[in-house]
Amino acid sequence: MDVETPQNVAGNHFEDVKMVRALVVDDDPIVRKLHCMYLNKHVLKNEVAETSQEALDLFDSGKSFALVLMDLEMPVMNGARATEELRAMGVKATIVGVTACGVEKERAAFLAAGLDGCVDKTLTARAFIVILDELALRVL
Repeated sequence: MDVETPQNVAGNHFEDVKMVRALVVDDDPIVRKLHCMYLNKHVLKNEVAETSQEALDLFDSGKSFALVLMDLEMPVMNGARATEELRAMGVKATIVGVTACGVEKERAAFLAAGLDGCVDKTLTARAFIVILDELALRVL
């Protein structure tokens, strides 16, 4: 997932993903609120999970989401481990890692856990548009 490339924004297929369900997994309430605000702006239904275990429980209960925004650094179970667990459960959702970690080795390990992409935690509206555009291409 290349959130830096302007041509990725050109298609703007995200209009086609209206009412798609998204899950925001982050232990920081301010970050959860910000991510939900961006998702709501593009008419995506969303839920939040404060912990990785809550995210696993939501999928285990039968809920499904097309998009998961997964924080890397969370207490108890980090986002990489949660992503591995979700993939082991057969979850096919687009999982985008969100991290403030600048260490390339940790970012690479997060991607290797089964992410579809990874972006910096300082998400911008533009980055969300790219994520939604790429999601639309997957769900169409």
